[in-house]
Amino acid sequence: MSEAYIHTEELCFSYVDADGRSENRALNGISVDIQKGEYVAVLGHNGSGKSTFAKLLNLILEPTSGRLVIDGVEMTGRELSDEEVLQLRRKVGMVFQNPDNQLVATIVEEDVAFGPENLGVPHPELRERVDGALSAVDMTDFAQHEPHRLSGGQKQRVAIAGIIAMMPECIIFDESTAMLDPIGRKEVLDAIRMLNRERGITVLNITHYMNEAAMADRILVISDGRLLMDGTPDEIFARRDELQEAGLEVPQCAALIHRLREAGIPIEGDRISTVEGCADMIVDYFQKRA
Repeated sequence: MSEAYIHTEELCFSYVDADGRSENRALNGISVDIQKGEYVAVLGHNGSGKSTFAKLLNLILEPTSGRLVIDGVEMTGRELSDEEVLQLRRKVGMVFQNPDNQLVATIVEEDVAFGPENLGVPHPELRERVDGALSAVDMTDFAQHEPHRLSGGQKQRVAIAGIIAMMPECIIFDESTAMLDPIGRKEVLDAIRMLNRERGITVLNITHYMNEAAMADRILVISDGRLLMDGTPDEIFARRDELQEAGLEVPQCAALIHRLREAGIPIEGDRISTVEGCADMIVDYFQKRA
């Protein structure tokens, strides 16, 4: 296997209380490799450490101990220059939960231009980047609109366009659909999948929605600051009891298969993470008995 794009080794982080004397360990020894072009979902209950993990990967927070290597560059164990931090944030973009907190301009295209403009991108290239980013998230027709007049899903797509315009190799979505209605959530998820499949951008989607996690190539489950599970969606959702102990559920389709098996119906197969896979398994069961 090629060198991981993101490599963490015994990564730890502690928050210091206001008195400056006591620490609260938020991450406790996370070791994981993420390959370039992967789509990885990160699950965990509230306070599990998943958002802290995301902020470490973007250098918003600095690890207390352990190693962090991104695209072959060691990010820990030494003092990073301002230029190194800037280079890292060009490579690893981040989209947060509340789109209103990420929009800084009064016109959509100006907001998308804000990041690359601050990176010193020359104007002709800046125009191309803004147009391309808006097209990527299907927001070209809204270029001259005021962001505050957009829906939640549209605002989040503008925020994503602003990250795309900086041409990152990896984008971290930190609960980016949590405040959206179902329509807005679908709009954002469609954009995320397009970026991964068509542009090869590495995606980390920090989420508490099981159906979102099922879309990923791989799922990491963090519980109490530790990496509890690492596998494909089918592998992870087969471990329902362990997930429940960690305060998590499985998608409804996977829950159905588990309940059928508990009721004595021996549904065969392991494609339990998607509706299509579960439906195929149920149809196969009854066809064999027809």
